[in-house]
Amino acid sequence: MTKAAAYARYSSDNQREESIEAQIRAIREYCQKNDIQLVKIYTDEARSAITDDRPGFLKMIEDSSLGLFSAVIVHKLDRFSRDRYDSAFYKRQLKKNGVRLISVLEPLDDSPESVILESVLEGMAEYYSRNLAREVMKGMRETALQCKHTGGKPPLGYNVAPDGTYVINEQEAKAVRMIFEMYAAGKGYSEIINKLNQEGYKTQTGRPFGKNSIHDILKNEKYRGVYIFNRTERKINGKRNHHKSKSEDEIIRIEGGMPRIIDDETWEGCRSG
Repeated sequence: MTKAAAYARYSSDNQREESIEAQIRAIREYCQKNDIQLVKIYTDEARSAITDDRPGFLKMIEDSSLGLFSAVIVHKLDRFSRDRYDSAFYKRQLKKNGVRLISVLEPLDDSPESVILESVLEGMAEYYSRNLAREVMKGMRETALQCKHTGGKPPLGYNVAPDGTYVINEQEAKAVRMIFEMYAAGKGYSEIINKLNQEGYKTQTGRPFGKNSIHDILKNEKYRGVYIFNRTERKINGKRNHHKSKSEDEIIRIEGGMPRIIDDETWEGCRSG
């Protein structure tokens, strides 16, 4: 009897709690009909298939070399990958380990026609993913042009109003003003951090302040009333480099688009500090 592993995943664009369960159910039914023993199940929740930053997926690839199973079964090929290069790379690793990939809804064999069909399906999956990202960015740009919140945690010192605009959180804004005023007065990071800790202030994630968080606040133009969107470079391997900026023509920058917390004199004082 063939031994197989199941791989199931849902991404941020498919946030149905039953999605993984439905995939596993279909895989189990497939195994029963085809006399296959399901020995392992690997899953990834809220993970995109255009990146290999998927712990369950990578564990499945790693385990494929152990001889535990001779097939990996997915509900659809786009659960395996939506990137053609990654798909080919990891399928090659599975093949090297004597493991074949099976799709429940897309039965493929070793015929030349199946090779073409698989290529078409993978191309369609990658198109869907890239087109979705483009449409999401289009919507976010429209939101940004209205100076509204586009997702994630707002900067320290701000809350998001019901209509999506930013409003000042006065308690947090005290910490922001303290940081700028002390730095403009010539105080160093260590002295500023000690003062913040004494006053009981925390970052927007609820952690004590450190040098990196102070540095990021002092560089954030939003505090002087400038709305900024699409500044940091896109993610690479699931990680975003917040210290690398895009070109100016890609960035949305709107003077007066944010409620001001820091005046120009204090801001300029920190630039020369």
